[in-house]
Amino acid sequence: MRRDASAWHVTRHDERADPLEVTPLALYLRRREFLALGAGSMVSAAALGWPAAAAGGAEPPLLPGVKKGAFGTDEKQTPYADVTGYNNYYEFGTDKADPAANAGAFRTRPWSVSFEGEIEHPQTVPIDELLGWFTLEERVYRMRCVEAWSMVIPWVGFPLADLVRRLGPTPKAKYVAFTSVLDRSQMPGQRRDVLDWPYVEGLRLDEATHPLTLVAVGLYGRQLPNQNGAPLRLVVPWKYGFKGIKAITRMRFVSSEPPTTWSRMAPSEYGFYANVNPAVDHPRWSQAKERRIGEFFKRPTLPFNGYADQVAQLYDGMDLRRHF
Repeated sequence: MRRDASAWHVTRHDERADPLEVTPLALYLRRREFLALGAGSMVSAAALGWPAAAAGGAEPPLLPGVKKGAFGTDEKQTPYADVTGYNNYYEFGTDKADPAANAGAFRTRPWSVSFEGEIEHPQTVPIDELLGWFTLEERVYRMRCVEAWSMVIPWVGFPLADLVRRLGPTPKAKYVAFTSVLDRSQMPGQRRDVLDWPYVEGLRLDEATHPLTLVAVGLYGRQLPNQNGAPLRLVVPWKYGFKGIKAITRMRFVSSEPPTTWSRMAPSEYGFYANVNPAVDHPRWSQAKERRIGEFFKRPTLPFNGYADQVAQLYDGMDLRRHF
């Protein structure tokens, strides 16, 4: 079905889970993806037997000095074992269990992030110096995967807007382009042509500086596990999860819309904006409902993942048929 975002109208479809309905067709032929979300399934990641944490079971250290953030939800949080054991992170493999199984030895120190392009203060900053610039805060956000499953995660991080202000964008800066690490020696998934490596993403500058947008360096009060994107990743809670680029090594401020990995891979299925929209079906499955990991029944998906009051105005006047 073609995408139609002219209104927030929920179109109901046959919602039986099927591997082809949660996997880009081009990838389905090259991967071993298994998504146990059928009507008779138990949907807890732990119940499905996914690993609970990094290899060896060791939990990352607690992060000191974390304050309670201004944004959150009182919804039940997804268990730590599920958040860390059920992931899409193709750099470590295409099965949901692969990141936890394969990322345990991934080295996140030394690590630096380069800030480039249309900014007053271009620089390359070691990760620990970067973390010293900001007070870390906890924010509990809903996370909606484009595959029609969701979680509630207590992230730890700092507002991307604070970092952007420090870098000083010039008037030419309209977008922020993000690049992930390229390291085939540590990331077995990058040795296969599943995607065009390295992973890249982008935001409009007003999206990047929105108060909800977070640079996450931890979850559940602990340092970010490798399988969840250590040492730092993007969290944009009103967008589908694939916008949350992991293991960031570069941010470049540019004047035109940057390419993004999934829109290059399948442009008819994944757009640049990737706003959660129950009215805009994926060509091969409905986005009207989602299955919260740990729950049995599906629930309605909310416009902008429940953050419409905060972000809908960013897209006033846009033709959502084109800008999905």
